[in-house]
Amino acid sequence: MVSRSVLGSQTSSKTVTETMSGSHEFVIKGYSLTKGMGIGKYIVSETFIVGGFQWAIYFFPDGRDPKDNAAYVSVFVALHSKSTNVRALFDLTLLDLCKKGEHKVHSNFSHSLTIGPYTLINHGSMWGYTRFFKRRHLETSNFLKDDCLKINCTIAVLVSSIDSSQLNTIQVPESDIGEHFGMLLEDEESFDVTFSVGGERFHAHKLVLAARSTMFETQFFNAMKKDDQEIVVIDMEPKVFKALLHFVYRDTLLEDEELFMLDSSFFPSLSESFIAKLLAAGEKYGLPRLMLMCESILCKDISVDSVAYIFALADRYCATHLKSMCQKFSAENFDAMMHSDGFEYLKKNCPLLQSELLKTGVGCEKEFS
Repeated sequence: MVSRSVLGSQTSSKTVTETMSGSHEFVIKGYSLTKGMGIGKYIVSETFIVGGFQWAIYFFPDGRDPKDNAAYVSVFVALHSKSTNVRALFDLTLLDLCKKGEHKVHSNFSHSLTIGPYTLINHGSMWGYTRFFKRRHLETSNFLKDDCLKINCTIAVLVSSIDSSQLNTIQVPESDIGEHFGMLLEDEESFDVTFSVGGERFHAHKLVLAARSTMFETQFFNAMKKDDQEIVVIDMEPKVFKALLHFVYRDTLLEDEELFMLDSSFFPSLSESFIAKLLAAGEKYGLPRLMLMCESILCKDISVDSVAYIFALADRYCATHLKSMCQKFSAENFDAMMHSDGFEYLKKNCPLLQSELLKTGVGCEKEFS
């Protein structure tokens, strides 16, 4: 009798430990009024969620430890969920309100390789520093401005999982459908519609355009005559339409950084920039992803000098995410924004938008008062 071995499937497993991170900013207005509360007394932030757990920041204006005789302020972060043995890394930062970037940081991120993460045993467990900062130094520093403090807390919660898989695997590459559709755009023979834009001609395919844009779908299959194969676009520059087609076929932006760069001197005429015109094209043709890409680029240029102009542009083209970011920035930099040229521009040209920004700032003041 011949024995036969049965070949079993070869498997492997690995444990993967990763972090789920998040931050919360705690604004303390009226710091001077918190002094004298007493050692061990605190004010606490709203609870926030990181890694599926609830947390809160505790600020002790007269310190936490009686031995320090109120010479230090204490700052801690506490676990507010009814959980046990939560392992995490923490960073508590007192923000420099004079914008010099000289923050006061207490962190165990940098020590994770030597002493490891900190374990919070149960609900109410804390991590932080009793001697976070000497109070007399704090009160003459750049961390206290207009009787206000800002504390940022970053938490990275450790999450472990087991990944079981067969040893023999085949790696599937990223989708290249955009590359193939891009080749279709460059094909000079298969097109069935032509656009005339500013004296330049662009070839395309009705089905592709209609699948991507409801406006193109309506234009081709509801409104346009079947024998009308050339469309004149009168309100768009050729380079903008080229970028529009590139997105429709490839789902990416043109790889030309200079096209998307903004100069500070250009803000008063922001609507004439390439990125603004591409945003307008995305809104016109119903391409929300293209709009988000443009909004993301414009968001990086938000500053005290530019925020009012970008806010007006966002409102004009219904760029809701960008408009929301402008409102948030304006609320956080309200006084400086009110003295900018952009704010004067809104006053002269868009008084309703100026009022909207004013309400945002006033609302922020009330929230923290």
